Amino acid sequence: MTVHQLSRRDARRLAVRAQLLGRERPAGLMEMVRGLTAVQLDQTAAVAPNADLVAWSRLGWSYSPSELADSLATLELLELRGFARPSESLVLFRAEMEAWPGTGPLLDWQEYRRDWVKANEGCRLDILERLRQDGPLIMRELPDTCVVPWKSSGWTNNRNVSQMLEFMIQRGDVAIAGRDGRDKLWDLATRVYPDEPVIPIEEARRIRDGQRLRSHGILRVRGESCPGEPLDAGVAGERAVVDGVRGEWRVDPELLDQPFAGRTALLSPLDRLVYDRKRILELFEFDYQLEMYKPVAKRRWGYFALPILHGDRLVGKVDATSDRKAGVFRVDAIHEDAPFSKTLSAAVHRELQDLANWLRLHLVVKS
Repeated sequence: MTVHQLSRRDARRLAVRAQLLGRERPAGLMEMVRGLTAVQLDQTAAVAPNADLVAWSRLGWSYSPSELADSLATLELLELRGFARPSESLVLFRAEMEAWPGTGPLLDWQEYRRDWVKANEGCRLDILERLRQDGPLIMRELPDTCVVPWKSSGWTNNRNVSQMLEFMIQRGDVAIAGRDGRDKLWDLATRVYPDEPVIPIEEARRIRDGQRLRSHGILRVRGESCPGEPLDAGVAGERAVVDGVRGEWRVDPELLDQPFAGRTALLSPLDRLVYDRKRILELFEFDYQLEMYKPVAKRRWGYFALPILHGDRLVGKVDATSDRKAGVFRVDAIHEDAPFSKTLSAAVHRELQDLANWLRLHLVVKS
């Protein structure tokens, strides 16, 4: 079996091209989402919501946030597992929904979820009936008739309806039919999802692994656990090794040996190019952490620092926030991993100005 030998530069360029961050931009939002497979929906808007920032990084001025909202409202895109996905990809998840809470011997946490839903079957049926009569509805309009509260050491403790909805969407009972502002609109899955034949679970996983690898270019066979969308490729693609990096990778061979033309881009901390912090350390030699949950005194780069991509390198971070009340896009610091050349510095400032203009805010760079 072929084992591809890659330099770190080869691997980086493969990753950047696969994530649609080369000089040639996608034609539009749907082409972008299909190319990326999925775009994480996170409402943290220190600069802009993640999905909008991901789209701007790839589409530039041609993208308007209303496009994403419209695509979700018309169900051209579906919100599933915290990601916007093309509606045609739903068929790849239906078998897992039917097999909830899992296939084979169940782990303790899977049994706990199954037993909790079973104990609160009355509440599940009450939610379905309310949606059947009046849906789509936001969460606070749905009844909490649970007889056994949801127990957790985290923020979900006693949040019965939100947990029930989470498990009901995993089961395929309900679906997100759009949004009312920031609130999700819930409805019966039969009203939202297309009625298509179920693809067997192993085949569906194989297809999803292949799509994920194609959207990343290069991945580990097994990656860190990640809710919503894994960070590994399974056995998709072909084997590869990267000079100076231990272990084996998987690559999409169709993306190898293609010309590369890079550009400068500002990325969301949740962008899939940089989401796997171990991968970007290994391939890009780039040290990064999202510091929004750290105390201010312990932050190195800022609350929501934007990684800077330049060609096939990640070269620094921008500590920036959108102050919409003041009408300002404020840049408190540009952290250079190595001193910027005049050309690179000018390119970064152009991107900052373009981002401020797109946000319709006045750029203020702290000297």
